[in-house]
Amino acid sequence: METINALGRRKAAVARVYVSEGSGKITINGRDLEVYFPSSILQYIVKQPLAKLDVTEKYDIKVNLDGGGFKGQAEALRLAIARALVKINPDDKPALKAEGFMTRDAREVERKKPGQPKARKHFQFSKR
Repeated sequence: METINALGRRKAAVARVYVSEGSGKITINGRDLEVYFPSSILQYIVKQPLAKLDVTEKYDIKVNLDGGGFKGQAEALRLAIARALVKINPDDKPALKAEGFMTRDAREVERKKPGQPKARKHFQFSKR
């Protein structure tokens, strides 16, 4: 099997994933998964598509992660891994789609407007 690549995005984070057959090693920006994401919750989020299809020990994954915070990066990586797994075996798509791993979460931060303290918040109105 040659290397399969896929892209995942979430908020400001972009994950480029390269999947090849191997022993289940996940390398992010040259570092191990456990080093890059010390939180077990974020490690769980990243491994969800692999665990769902029971292929955790089957593929080596090399990742380039850029932008965003750690939660956005973890969710971008989850989407990228799910997309790569579907490229490898299209029959897996319904299982991953049912869990919501194939859906790009399009929510982005709303911009701050001029004359306001935040995007939606307004300064207190004074009639006089």
